[in-house]
Order: sequence, then C-alpha cells, then structure tokens
Amino acid sequence: MTEGRSTTTRSTTTRRGLIAGGVGLGLAGVLAACTGPSPSPTRTRTPSPTPTPSSPQGPDSWDALAAAVSGTLLRSGSTGWDGARVLENPRYDDADPQGILRVANSDDVVAGLAFARNTHTPVALRAGGHSYTGWSAGGASGTDVPRSLVISTQALDGIDVSGDSVTIGPGAQLGDVYAALAKAGRAIGAGSCPTVGIGGLTLGGGVGVLVRSFGLTCDQLTGATVVTADGAVHEVSATREPDLFWACRGGGGGTVGVVTSMTFRTQAAPPVLLFSIVFPWSAARDVVRAWQDWAPKADPKLWSTLKLLAGSRHSAPTVTVTGTWTGEKSGADTSVDGFIQATGVTPTTHTATELTYGQAMAQLGGKAQRVSQAATSSIGTAALTDAQIDVLVQQAAGAGEVSGVLEGGVALDALGGVVADVGRTDSAFPWRSALCTVQYTAVFRNGADPAPFDQYVRGFRKAMTPAWGDGAYANYCDAAITDPAAYFDVNTSRLHRIAEQADPDGRFAQPNWV
Repeated sequence: MTEGRSTTTRSTTTRRGLIAGGVGLGLAGVLAACTGPSPSPTRTRTPSPTPTPSSPQGPDSWDALAAAVSGTLLRSGSTGWDGARVLENPRYDDADPQGILRVANSDDVVAGLAFARNTHTPVALRAGGHSYTGWSAGGASGTDVPRSLVISTQALDGIDVSGDSVTIGPGAQLGDVYAALAKAGRAIGAGSCPTVGIGGLTLGGGVGVLVRSFGLTCDQLTGATVVTADGAVHEVSATREPDLFWACRGGGGGTVGVVTSMTFRTQAAPPVLLFSIVFPWSAARDVVRAWQDWAPKADPKLWSTLKLLAGSRHSAPTVTVTGTWTGEKSGADTSVDGFIQATGVTPTTHTATELTYGQAMAQLGGKAQRVSQAATSSIGTAALTDAQIDVLVQQAAGAGEVSGVLEGGVALDALGGVVADVGRTDSAFPWRSALCTVQYTAVFRNGADPAPFDQYVRGFRKAMTPAWGDGAYANYCDAAITDPAAYFDVNTSRLHRIAEQADPDGRFAQPNWV
C-alpha cells in the first residue's frame, strides 16, 4: 500500500454517531426516534475547524494524494483536463474544479476523502456527469458549489453478469449496460439515454422505459458498496445496514456517501415492441385527456411517454406518444388501439417494430449528443381537468415563442404498474401512487444565456403547481427548488437523519438538499 493512503475499514455500522443533545446515537437509535417528516431540513457544510498540530492520517497535499491512489488525479494543465472537467450539459462548460480524482476503487475514494478532510477542500461527487444543476462540476458558474475536489466514479464501469444478478460500477453507461446484459440474455429496466451513468440514475430512483413491468431501477437494486464521509466502506443491502441501503434507493446521488459498486436483480431479456404515434397538434387536448386515463392504468407490460414539444426545430408544435411493450404483440395492439380510439383522432403516423431487448434499448438511445438545456419537473399526482389540460397545452406551445429555444415543452412518463407495488416509505422514492413524472425542458444553443430558458421551464412548472402540487423528481433536480421535501415528501425526515448520521460534517452537502 502506498505510504500516506488511509486504511480501508469495512464496517457494518457507521463509525460516527450523530450528536443530539450531547448524546451520540447509532443509526438504529436515530431512526427508531423518527416518527414523521420534519419541516424541510437541509444540511450545510460545517465550517472547517482550525487544524491541529497532530499528523494527519492520509494524504495532506495534492502530490501525496496523487501518490496514494491507483486511479488518476487531474489538475488544471493535466493531459485530458479539459475533457474531464466538463459535464454532459455545455451550459456548465466554464467548470473550474480544484482537481478531479478519477477513482479506480474504493480505496481511492477513501484517500480522496482523507485529503479533503486534511486540507479542508470541498468535495463534489460525479458518476455519469448528467447533473441537471451542475453540482457535480465542482465549481461552475451559477451552481452555488465552490471550487472542489471532484471525486469521479466514471472509471468504475465494470459489468459482471452472474446468473440472475449483475454487479455494475456506478460509472457504467446505460448503453454499455444494456449491451452486456443482452449478450447474456438478461435485462434490467432503466432509462433511455445511453451515456447516463447507472449510479446517479439508480440513486435518484430510476424512471425508465420498462418501469411499469420491471420497476424503478432502484427497485431492482439488491446491494451496494458505499464509502461514507469518514472513510468507512459499507456493504449494504436489505439485511446489512438497511438504512443506508434504503437511502440508496431513491434518496439522490451523494446524499449518504460515494457508491462504488451496485448489484441488481435481473430478468430474462424479453422481446420488446417499440411504438410511436404522432397526432396533429389540433388534437393535443384530446390526446392528453385519453393518455392520462390510459397509460398509468394499462397492462404493466406497456410503458409510454407523451411529449408536447415546440421550438425552432419544429415547423409547428408536435404531440407524440412513444412506448414499449414486453408481451405478445396482440396485447399491445389491443391496448394501443383502444387508446387511439379514445382520442377520437386519426394519428398522422403510427409505427410499431418488434425487436430484441438489446436492439430496442439501442434504438431508444439513438446517438447521444451534448446539448445545453434548462429543465425542471413535477410529479403527476392526479388526472388533469379540462381547464388544466388547456394550461398544459398552452404552456408547451409557448416554448416556440421563447427566442432561442431549439426545442422545448413537456414530457409525461407513465408510472403505475409494479412501481405502485412498493410502499411509499419502503424506499426513499415516495411517488408510488403517482400517474407519471413530468419533465419540462428547453434546449438552446451552446453559449447562450440560460436565464430565459430557466424562466420558461420554471414558469411551466409554476403554472402546473395548482394541478400537481410542489412535488419533483430527484433526478431532475432544480436549483430553484429550495425545499428537499419537494423531492422526498414523507421520506424527507428519515433521509435527513440518515444523511446526518453518515455525514455529520456535511462533507457531501449540496445546495438545498437534505
């Protein structure tokens, strides 16, 4: 072991107690006292204490950190620095972190955290680099995150399929995960973007294209390796440190620690039918009305998304419904034909293609590109009235009136199915009875001022709040949402207590998070 590296301690309990009224409480004691949500708790970084003369354990300089790790430490001027420091959203391309530690294993995470403690350096965590708010950039304009040491797990991208389970590094991209699973004849349900890291997707919940038949990605998680802020390495599952495991299932990336490995339950890879239906914009209200009555209640083998989009990429606003079906094609025909009939409208186009699981996931992913965008979200907790549908359609069409919007509007992703089989407090993701997640987006040219596009998507969310309330999806986090209860609802208090126990000094604290 390289001199200066912290010794990794594997533990089934956290090593620090939460100090409450002068009494140290273990996790079990803290959570036994948790009776319900408290008013919108958030954590802040504890001011760095005055260093003591005692010798630090672990690296205490950048050179010592570089020598202590098996991975790669990059700093400004290093080969590969410019490519490593940017996220998938170019609006954060001015990111200027103090350094980026591309870890090769849990020991590297331990060393990075020891360095951060010894030198009082802020820490930012990154897996796939798709952070909507730019927090994982570790110091980009407008993010309220100081210049930090970015601990990146992007290089932890191994995929090991064994029987009916798969162990995956958090940095593995979905496109690679799907390909490896398909080769083995196995499958999980996750998202469509091929460059999303499975770590962040899972930790925030994981609404995906097979969600109604497979569940959220976090519902398929059976175990994880988590490094907490004190350097302890925890192997967590439903039976080992269940509170940390609970927080990893929908509690958001970086809430309780650095995840370095994840194990999932798989299913036999099913054939997948992909379908796409385009309707005339004049029928948008009828389509929304019929879709919300159909999609969340359909056979669980069917998943769909409804998109209302406008902007300079479109000659006129568009309304499309696309989806997946994992059963016999005749069942899809019956369900989809019933939906079309309920709209009372003849589609402009209607296509359906039967594919293997691997082919379908690749086709859904397409060719990912870095695009500048603004985004926020709601949770579709109830069916919209006709008047509320009018607001939704008008706001979506309004994207075309915002100067510089290439494409913007709203996407409604159906929930229901097996998602609702899990209790709202059985994982950190609370929206089990919701009809859909709702994402408001505005894509714009790289380098443009993001302010008008942020204003559009946030105005859209505000317009729909009377219908759907303040709820939001943790993986579509928005810096303007200042109450973490918007993401975690009844689970906010418990998640906050676990986070305080795992990270009492707020080493992983993010703006307006738990």
